[in-house]
Amino acid sequence: MKDTDRKGLIALPVVVVLAVLIALAGSHHGATLGGFPIFAWAVAAAFIIQWLVFIPSFKAQTEKFFDLTGSLTYVAITVMLVALTPGIDARGLLLAALVAVWALRLGTFLSRRIKASGKDDRFDEIKPSFIRFLNVWTVQGLWVVFTAAAAWIAISSSQRVGLDWLALLGFLLWAAGFGVEVVADLQKSRFKADPANKGKFISTGLWSRSRHPNYFGEILLWVGVAVIAAPVLQGWQWVAMISPVFVALLLIKVSGIPLLEKKADKTWGGQAEYEAYKKNTPVLIPKFG
Repeated sequence: MKDTDRKGLIALPVVVVLAVLIALAGSHHGATLGGFPIFAWAVAAAFIIQWLVFIPSFKAQTEKFFDLTGSLTYVAITVMLVALTPGIDARGLLLAALVAVWALRLGTFLSRRIKASGKDDRFDEIKPSFIRFLNVWTVQGLWVVFTAAAAWIAISSSQRVGLDWLALLGFLLWAAGFGVEVVADLQKSRFKADPANKGKFISTGLWSRSRHPNYFGEILLWVGVAVIAAPVLQGWQWVAMISPVFVALLLIKVSGIPLLEKKADKTWGGQAEYEAYKKNTPVLIPKFG
């Protein structure tokens, strides 16, 4: 067995244990179905969906359904929670709508990107290995759960609080973040689609204010979701606050900014224009004025 496969075997149960822990904590004071917490059903469903799609994907040796499956998982489980949670209120419906809108937009965007590029070369070395490829799909299940935790726990909570100023504040934060992310992605897509920009980096529009404005928008919108969810959280349900923290750490420290900065430095490092852009433009939080 290869060393990478051995590491995958170790990582797999760790991911599942983390999911079980958040399912237990988030189910505290939550609604139940058949004597089983609805939030725990949601966590289990997030992984089952990934594993079911993994099977034909591994047989066909394709990653084309990976991103789309992640996005649709958010929508499917959010709808399931709304349908199964008794006494769903305006706050729960608002959270469900915000998650669904974000996920559908993301799924559409990623599907178009993979269709345009034809493949995702991140999976080239992973696909042949059953363990490594399965591990990637399993980690995606955990990503879905951690990211949506605040919304899902609040939707399935037995506590009900009417819409208030925190709901308004959270919605405004979500709307601002969603708007920034959508505009930034649109600007970059148009930039890359222009043959005149081949081999160049984008430094116009929102990208002149931040080197990663789309990530700033992503973090901001999940902070907004957490703010809306906060009033109904009780006891261990406060584990839901892992949602914006997880998104921020993932993008700032793990798979987002570090990888893209390294790739950009390798491509344009040493070029005067790029070095000036990097020196004068914030990494994440946009600079105005």
